Amino acid sequence: MLRQKRQLFEYLFMATDLLVVSAAWLAAFWLRFMTGLIPVEKGVPELIHYVSMLPFIWLIWAFVFRRMGLYRPMRGSRRARELWLLVNANALSILLLISLTYLFREKSVQYSRLVFAYFWLIATALTVLQRTTLRALLRELRRKGYNLRYMLVVGSGKVAIDMVSRVRLHQELGIQLLGCLSKDGDERRGPGGVPIVGKYSDIGAFLGRTDLDQIVVALPLEDHQILPEIMHQLKDSIVDIKIIPDLYQFASIGGAIEEFEGLPLISLQECPLDGINLFTKRVLDLLVASLLLIIFSPIMLTIAVLVRMTSRGPVLFKQERVSFDGSAFSIIKFRTMYMDAEIEGPGWTKPGDERVTPLGRLLRSTSLDELPQLLNVLMGEMSIVGPRPERPVFINEFRRHIPRYMLRHKVPAGITGWAQVHGWRGDTSIDKRIEYDLYYIENWSLYLDLKILCLTLINGFKNRNAY
Repeated sequence: MLRQKRQLFEYLFMATDLLVVSAAWLAAFWLRFMTGLIPVEKGVPELIHYVSMLPFIWLIWAFVFRRMGLYRPMRGSRRARELWLLVNANALSILLLISLTYLFREKSVQYSRLVFAYFWLIATALTVLQRTTLRALLRELRRKGYNLRYMLVVGSGKVAIDMVSRVRLHQELGIQLLGCLSKDGDERRGPGGVPIVGKYSDIGAFLGRTDLDQIVVALPLEDHQILPEIMHQLKDSIVDIKIIPDLYQFASIGGAIEEFEGLPLISLQECPLDGINLFTKRVLDLLVASLLLIIFSPIMLTIAVLVRMTSRGPVLFKQERVSFDGSAFSIIKFRTMYMDAEIEGPGWTKPGDERVTPLGRLLRSTSLDELPQLLNVLMGEMSIVGPRPERPVFINEFRRHIPRYMLRHKVPAGITGWAQVHGWRGDTSIDKRIEYDLYYIENWSLYLDLKILCLTLINGFKNRNAY
């Protein structure tokens, strides 16, 4: 029954995909030749030549969409993942279509390159809109009790509790919990109040139920020696079987399942900033830092003159900080303290700190003392956005008392960051700063970097925690 339902929805999605792609192809033809937006110099081709391409378009789009997993069940997947797959699938499909038309084109028929460009944009937009609409409709139907999937959870520990809470939180997934199996089976209620309907050895009795669609094995770590026995009972089952290993308690950032030569690998700690993502972030850093240096150069020159005139000592102040992968570098700032301010040792500045010059207090409160760090960005020692870099002397203290503190060095340090735009800067809670820094690392995207930049500009450079 479950397989039949899946095939039905697969056919539904495929049919609507091909329908909107066909509409996009015809719309591209109309936009190029019928609207007059761009003059047609070689005459309007016959529509039949473009209509005759539709069977090839159907084959290419159906093949690519299937190969990229767009017809697999995505009940528990993030919508952003499906939309990203759609963008990539449409791009690959249009490339294959262009290649096909060049390989088998006739001399009497030449397809417009603008039609292909329009087709790519319209097809991408329409398939994204169509999938979004279908998913929203399905979620609404599931909320009303239609198209449900029935799940049995094997386990009653913390992993099972987390699974049950997530299923109940997302009713739009349409998953109905039948109950949980525990080691002894003598409890009345299991995780989240779900009834205990038996023990591990009773799992075979549930396999004959026609309403069972999925079994989730969520054993606590101490019960994993029972896993072979459970899997032996499930060897002839045709229901979906998923296993949640009790390992995510050890995961810090970037937890995921990978594959190496056919072997599944569970990644417990991996930074999303790698490869093309790191390159993209670096390009953004160079563009923004160069632009800001040009804009702020008159202000920086004025500040340099004022620092020189108002107190003895150099204009710029350098201090050792730690950035990407724990590498040390010298951060550059406008000097805001008197000379020999830390002769008695390093320490946080306090309200009314006599070590800070009057001009330095103004520069700190407006964050203008940090403008020279744009040079650190250009040299590749920092990023525009990221966790604020800390001094080695404080890092050695924090890492002993604050769990996961060192994970903030998995990305380049930044001038501004997720913690800073939420007010956690200066002499504020280290725990809250780490919480926000880790959120940034785990959820990094180019969009998040741009959002933080915008929030920094909107909120201004005022720092109420600077002294």
